[in-house]
Amino acid sequence: MTAGLRLYARSRRAPATTAALLAVAALLGVLAVGDGTADPRLTVLAVAAAVAAAAPGLDSQDTALDRTAAMRWAPVRAAHVLLITAAVTLVLLAARAAAGEPAAAAFLLRDAAGLTGLAALGAVLFGAPYAWAPVVGWPAVTLVSPPDPDGPAGWLLAPSDARPAAWVAGVLLAAGTAAYAAAGPRE
Repeated sequence: MTAGLRLYARSRRAPATTAALLAVAALLGVLAVGDGTADPRLTVLAVAAAVAAAAPGLDSQDTALDRTAAMRWAPVRAAHVLLITAAVTLVLLAARAAAGEPAAAAFLLRDAAGLTGLAALGAVLFGAPYAWAPVVGWPAVTLVSPPDPDGPAGWLLAPSDARPAAWVAGVLLAAGTAAYAAAGPRE
């Protein structure tokens, strides 16, 4: 079983994804200002970069070979999406804590969950090599457009206790996880 998990991780580019996630966390720690105020835009950019780095790993290097495996892929795919969410949240939360910056765990978890669900939807709709596009596109529009934290489009920058933002992120994660678990990445 351990050899199978190791092969799965390697086929999904886990070492490269881990290196990219650690680089993003280090950059977030360096860029964080130590005056006690955390800029949510910096956190959104870090989460988007980390999830975008993990998005190509939603497909293996040989999809046809994966489809011949005698296993149920739906639970493995769902666990993969949830693992990306957890890894991004925990590593970036640790980076913020190491930099002495206050970071709301709920804010990081909500943004990581929503963007990871968006990446999973991107993998289903566009293929895993292009799953990063919606993950980069939504924050780009959100960060450039006038702030609307109460609207559904501004959920990334909404305060951590905003219920509509939590609902949008939850729906994106649920829809992305369900679609990716059922259909897998587009070839």
